[in-house]
Amino acid sequence: MRILLTNDDGIYADGILALFNELKKVGEVTVVAPDSEKSSVGHGITLSHPIWLKKVQRKSKFFGYGISGTPADCVKFATNVILKKKPDIVVSGINLGANDGCSVFYSGTVAGAREGALLGIPSMAISLATFINPEFRYAAQVGAKLTKILFRNKLAKGVFLNVNVPNVSSTRIKGIKLTRQGKVPIHGSFQKRIDPNLRDYYWMTGKCPTAKKNSDIDTYALHQNYVTVTPVTCDLTDDQSLEQLKAWKL
Repeated sequence: MRILLTNDDGIYADGILALFNELKKVGEVTVVAPDSEKSSVGHGITLSHPIWLKKVQRKSKFFGYGISGTPADCVKFATNVILKKKPDIVVSGINLGANDGCSVFYSGTVAGAREGALLGIPSMAISLATFINPEFRYAAQVGAKLTKILFRNKLAKGVFLNVNVPNVSSTRIKGIKLTRQGKVPIHGSFQKRIDPNLRDYYWMTGKCPTAKKNSDIDTYALHQNYVTVTPVTCDLTDDQSLEQLKAWKL
């Protein structure tokens, strides 16, 4: 099994190293990831300036390729430039912080998996639900397990898996749960501050949505210590509205 591994936290992040160490036990892993953090860049791609490439070592050994682009760039670049054959699986992560609910629209990690799906490659994004004191080992083990399952059981074209793992000990994990994506928006706010030159500037913060008590939704199930697995489709067309629009006689 040939695995392409990427992320949005950057090639030097702890999460991608933990996942690499588990994935190399189940397949041949090629790492192509941003050379610096690219969190929350969504599915952006680089068109207005060059993409730079460098070989990266970690712990005095070759680890992978760092590029100056986004996670979506990484998948495109890997399949067109670095790899001689298209990978069997694209895995993106482990992201620092959950990517449940509406986070899928902002996440560069999710975009890495989505780009794989757009290219016809079975793909998965995996995130750890914390920004404080992350423990990546269990999430990496889950990622390797699900990668093997995904390889054996192909998804429909244009569909990828979005996986979120609670940051708790494995003994507190209740299981793996299939969920739907939450749709409650992330509420943004802007804090006004003053720089040393007495100029106003603003720092955007966000308030995560309240988890409603619905175990079928990723956000709530994640808070209940389930590993959530949500199949996400690249086709954003709403079929019901499409039929409705036909009656508008546009």
